[in-house]
Amino acid sequence: MTAQGVVSLPGNELKPFLDRRRYSAFVTPRLQVDAFLRDILSKASEFVPAQAGSILMDRALERGSTASATKLYFVAAFGPAAEGLLGRSLLAEDGIVGYVYRTGKPYLMCNPHKDPNFFADFDESSDFETQNIIAVPVRIERTVCGVLELLNRASGRRFSKKDLKLLEIFASYTSVSIENLLDAQRANEMARRDDLTGLYNDRFFHHRLTEDLVRADVTGSSVGLLFLDLDNFKDVNDTHGHLAGSQVLKEFGYLLSRTIRAEGGTLARYGGDEFVVILPGQSTEDALKTAREVTTALRQTSFLQGTFSWAEGPIFWDRPLTCSIGVAAYPEHVPRTGTTDLKKNLLLRAADQAMYDAKADGKDQVKVSGAL
Repeated sequence: MTAQGVVSLPGNELKPFLDRRRYSAFVTPRLQVDAFLRDILSKASEFVPAQAGSILMDRALERGSTASATKLYFVAAFGPAAEGLLGRSLLAEDGIVGYVYRTGKPYLMCNPHKDPNFFADFDESSDFETQNIIAVPVRIERTVCGVLELLNRASGRRFSKKDLKLLEIFASYTSVSIENLLDAQRANEMARRDDLTGLYNDRFFHHRLTEDLVRADVTGSSVGLLFLDLDNFKDVNDTHGHLAGSQVLKEFGYLLSRTIRAEGGTLARYGGDEFVVILPGQSTEDALKTAREVTTALRQTSFLQGTFSWAEGPIFWDRPLTCSIGVAAYPEHVPRTGTTDLKKNLLLRAADQAMYDAKADGKDQVKVSGAL
């Protein structure tokens, strides 16, 4: 079987499945794993020819404390019902896949009518009839993150214990390949990321802003820019120490990544308690709306709530955390003349000055640049 017969979720939708905390506290990069997963399934069926097969994975950040609270999603599949499976899920308490995921043990099923773990729902919703299954766990280090299953041996015979052993060997190779893929990407990504918040660092921010301005000139489009500074951040450090301040910066970085979903946007920590956001294709009005969404989310969020390893007891910060935001947009506030480096510096200065205007006017607000 060739890779053309295997389908998978697109790369951008696979990101949550590869967000594994083992790989430190940076935001998991966008990994090009769709072709990788299709190749895995294709080669698995070369090892053990089958009529259908799939890879199911959990989402690490959504994993529940029980099997009934954890979902396994079809991220890649081949066979007559493959297209309809992608993105669907089942609970980790259900079926043979759920059993393999929970126990970490391989499984051979030769008779669906007599197997207590067989889950018939997917057969009932398609024209496919499952006759036999082999399924093995996929691990990252010691943690099971998914299951690789093959259905109905292609020869018409039932799967054997030898087939199961071959698939186990192949799954071990798959696990190592995933680890290597993540580790290689991590090494590349660490140079771009801020260690504390997981957002991009200022060096990568300048690189990306240059790229976006060049693209805007080529396509005749715009670039919005937000410059954010936390208000009264010093109060946190003075009250609970700098480790508490670092925790607040982490939490604020997470709030930004959760709130700002603009396509192609770049979120970066500029330094200290200052943050910048590039919004390709956004006008001043668009960027202003995004900035207001941040201030709204911030007012609805409590920071420093609970127990932390660096504190002797629980902390419940009862004061609001606010920020001042400056908004500028290219070419509305910076002309399309001069070098790209000059445009970049002028746009950054315009947003920065608007942020200082917000500070001077009472903080906890958004100001639009008056440049140009």
